[in-house]
Amino acid sequence: MTNLIKAALGLGSNMGNTQANMTAAIRLLKEVDNLKLIDRSSDYRTPPWGPIPQDDYRNICVTIETSLSARDLLTHCLEIERALGRVRDIRWGPRLIDIDVLIYGFEQIDEKLLTVPHPRMAERAFVLVPLAEIWPTAPIGNGMTAQEALATCQGLEDIVKIDDTKPNQ
Repeated sequence: MTNLIKAALGLGSNMGNTQANMTAAIRLLKEVDNLKLIDRSSDYRTPPWGPIPQDDYRNICVTIETSLSARDLLTHCLEIERALGRVRDIRWGPRLIDIDVLIYGFEQIDEKLLTVPHPRMAERAFVLVPLAEIWPTAPIGNGMTAQEALATCQGLEDIVKIDDTKPNQ
């Protein structure tokens, strides 16, 4: 791959077997041409965000290198969501799988279907905790890194690392 861009994706699931959903999404990401998975965060149990009552989420972040455009990367993420059974019906509602393009190099894109860096990322502990684990210097916008944003982010106490080797988690 030439002209590689380092990017970050956020993945979340709170329906069905969330661990299997993450594993399947990662497998499908690895099959995308011109995309190489670089790192994967730990899994975290996080409270739902938004006005819809629902179960807790399993969230992770991954870093990739890609020669895909940001728009093509988003298209592949949406195709993987559909392939795994994601139905978009309720905004901020429960989801089988969600794959967000968080960062695409140092680019700033503000379009109807794609905004990077992902808006409000600095306010969302469920994104910052796994992202800072694997890319603390990630440029999240407004001149801040993921690690710097953690210092003022609300809700960090609600983010719990999942150790799937322990029963009942």
